[in-house]
Amino acid sequence: MRSESSSHGLDEFFAEVQSLTKVHHRNLVSLVGYCWEKDHLALVYEYMARGSLYDHLRGNHGVTETLNWKTRVRIAVEAAQGLDYLHKGCSLPIIHRDVKTQNILLSRNLQAKIADFGLSRTYLSDTQTHISISPAGSAGYMDPEYYQTGRLTESSDVYSFGVVLLEIATGESPILPGHGHIIQRVKKKIDAGNIHMVADTRLRGAYEVSSMWKVVDIALRCTADVAVQRPTMAAVVVQLKESLALEEPHANSDIRRTVGTTSETSITTSTFGPSAR
Repeated sequence: MRSESSSHGLDEFFAEVQSLTKVHHRNLVSLVGYCWEKDHLALVYEYMARGSLYDHLRGNHGVTETLNWKTRVRIAVEAAQGLDYLHKGCSLPIIHRDVKTQNILLSRNLQAKIADFGLSRTYLSDTQTHISISPAGSAGYMDPEYYQTGRLTESSDVYSFGVVLLEIATGESPILPGHGHIIQRVKKKIDAGNIHMVADTRLRGAYEVSSMWKVVDIALRCTADVAVQRPTMAAVVVQLKESLALEEPHANSDIRRTVGTTSETSITTSTFGPSAR
């Protein structure tokens, strides 16, 4: 339902309806229908049982489980695939313009899908290089170049997705009062050369270091100040799949070690849970 306090009006509402009737991809939410009754506006999506990525990273709405690193990277791959489809898989590129963890929804089996196309914009021709439009988006995720120039391109989504990747790695909000933006916070920690200072402490070190480094490196390249220095979403998908491949042996060895330990001893499973090392 559109909130009474929402700044989104009919234009944004029907922009989302039009966008979702054009796009079909396993990593984009499906639109079931919509309702427009007097001042009441509602969109009906497919049911996403596990809420948003934001909920899982922040422990909102009763979410208590900590996503392990393999699951986080897989979610990142799937969300990136959804954005890549919008940029290159549609007849004309669609720029989401509000990529954030709240808009990455999770199905019952934690499959990730991009949602909320209220701010999205579509190119008008295949020769168009950018869209000139007043800056809009969410604080902490907005591309500074787009904010300063009003020139919207696919790289604006890439920047926002880079912030999402840093959230996935650190578990922190983009902006922490008194501590600045997540990009600066991560860069400061990286200067110390220790990836464990960057990684979410709730992971308890349960990740392949090279996989974590790769995701953080991708994120920082996505959030370059100058748009032309950022990778495409297609390149991001490739790099994230490599990061997932690096994590696979580590995750599998954890499973084997856990199964072997619990089968040979009478120690309770709570001692050797997914986050125990």
